[in-house]
Amino acid sequence: MSYNDLRHFADSYGLAVMLAAYLLLVIWVFLPGSRRRNDAAATMIFVEDEEERAARNREKNHG
Repeated sequence: MSYNDLRHFADSYGLAVMLAAYLLLVIWVFLPGSRRRNDAAATMIFVEDEEERAARNREKNHG
């Protein structure tokens, strides 16, 4: 397989695959029922902080 063959593939089918993947991901985000998953994903970085804060408060109250 030569460089020109790979370039032709990327120019034609690669673009179509990337466009299809983009459209599928956009549709998946806006599907009914995905709001709960999206909200959970948006706030998951704060869950550990809340647990650590609760542990510190327990140590402070018992120490």
